[in-house]
Amino acid sequence: MSMNADLGKPRELTGLQQRRALYQPELPPCLEGKAIRVEFGDSTTTIDPTCANMVVQEFPNTFGQPLVHFLKPNKMDAQANDEHPPIRVGVVFSGRQSPGGHNVIWGIYDAMKTQNLQSVLLGFIGGTEGLFANQTLEITDDVLSAYRNQGGFDFLGRTVDQIHTTEQVNAAMSTCCDLDLDGLVIIGGVTSNSDAAQLAETFANHNCKTKVVGVPVSLNGDLKNQFVETTVGFDTVCKVNSQLISNVCLDAISAGKYYHFVRVMGWKASHVALECALQSQPNMVILGEEVAFSKLTLKEIISKICDGVQARAAQEKYHGVLLISEGLIESIPEMFALIQEINILHSNKVPENNIPSQLSPWATALYNYLPPFIRRELLLHQDSDNSAQLSQIDTEQLLAHLVEAEMNKRMKEGKYIGRKFSSVCHFFGYQARGSLPSNFDCDYAYAMMSVKRHSRSPGAVPTGKPVIHPSPVDLQGKAYALLREKASSFLLDDFYRTPGGIQFDGSGTNVKPITLTVEDQDYLGDIELLQDYLEKVRNIVKPGCSREILKAAISSMSSVKDVLKVMSAPFYAELPLFNLN
Repeated sequence: MSMNADLGKPRELTGLQQRRALYQPELPPCLEGKAIRVEFGDSTTTIDPTCANMVVQEFPNTFGQPLVHFLKPNKMDAQANDEHPPIRVGVVFSGRQSPGGHNVIWGIYDAMKTQNLQSVLLGFIGGTEGLFANQTLEITDDVLSAYRNQGGFDFLGRTVDQIHTTEQVNAAMSTCCDLDLDGLVIIGGVTSNSDAAQLAETFANHNCKTKVVGVPVSLNGDLKNQFVETTVGFDTVCKVNSQLISNVCLDAISAGKYYHFVRVMGWKASHVALECALQSQPNMVILGEEVAFSKLTLKEIISKICDGVQARAAQEKYHGVLLISEGLIESIPEMFALIQEINILHSNKVPENNIPSQLSPWATALYNYLPPFIRRELLLHQDSDNSAQLSQIDTEQLLAHLVEAEMNKRMKEGKYIGRKFSSVCHFFGYQARGSLPSNFDCDYAYAMMSVKRHSRSPGAVPTGKPVIHPSPVDLQGKAYALLREKASSFLLDDFYRTPGGIQFDGSGTNVKPITLTVEDQDYLGDIELLQDYLEKVRNIVKPGCSREILKAAISSMSSVKDVLKVMSAPFYAELPLFNLN
């Protein structure tokens, strides 16, 4: 098969690219130098205990492996000069391009060469298709030099984002065996890491020596858990998009006559929209998670937006900026059901032109209610993971169209007095994916370690086969609480924030994502702190202690258990999109 002949070739860099190429990412102390000290901890488990048995059955060889803690080397480790045997590793881009992907390769290369100069790193040209066809490029300093700290995936390229059919898995295993690989690194998002987990299990089951590692590189920020706080590329994409959104905000307030409807990428989760909202402070933000939780219909969403427009008009403000997430369309109950029907018909090989005639009566009514451009987009063939092509559905134009119709209706009925509603629509989907990565993403990608997750995320819909589900925005988290706290001010006060472009030097160089800073997570550190307290309690409450101490311990532990039980229960309050009071 033919591959792009330009992939992996040296290229001419601009002055800015050359300066970025000189940046040396920082490593945490535990990964500095040749000596790496590890400590094995508790066995991994599922987030939801009810699906543990299913996961164990699907991953008998790889589930329940112990957590690995990387520790700072002690003096004896640092003085050791043991030569590690050379290894052979392959690396492939599987997911959508995201800033920082090239630094994952650079970090792997440097780590391998630090341990043994004879180690070999092979890149698969053309993504997973290159993996199946055994199309490789040996990665050297000379080849890598033009791609350090650079955006995009153009070093090796990418094709389809899947390795899950029997033919694909067998082709990948055949390639790894033919190349005598000790390891295979798959760089990508949710789907790619699900495939990595399945591939690791298959290799172990067939006694293939190749170890599979999945690295969470995704602009969506949705491949996260207690051990992985964010994904490579998320910081950069949010900073680029926030600059664009803030520019639109300033344009809106300058002209004073347009409402800008802005859709940002994020697939099924709204992490990008939440982060960009906190950075740029548009007037209204609608996250898919809050719509799904409150089960808001399309009509209710339109009504709430129109209420916001009227509240601003009462202050003689006829402009504004509305930010929505890419996955919003699937979060609306009736739209999700319609998309599901269409997906089933696609799966049954029904031609696109025949799908409308085979919808159920209620789906037909909804389909006919929608504008023609949305109908066409809903019928587009599915993505490689059998879901709707969310990036191709102009949800922002649908909302703008329906809001304008409702505002005109309210004006005719005398319920709205003010200027005629006018809108401008934007989709920031591709502007940030190839950006030069921020220092945060350069460092994070270079030192990245992945925890493979064979479990469901909170709020995910159970499936018949264990896969990694996108991690949604936590509606009980501190970042979302901050957004809700500021929502009414965002709506009415026009306190637009201008973060500017990505800073590579100066005071703004090391600014982290607001959502990451607000949450201030140290999951493993907190577990260690809890274990330390429990050990102290055990030392105090031993056989022979006084009855008063024993009663106090029982009472305290009972109270703790009751509190934790209440906190673990789901909450059911409806969430307002924004507060007009």
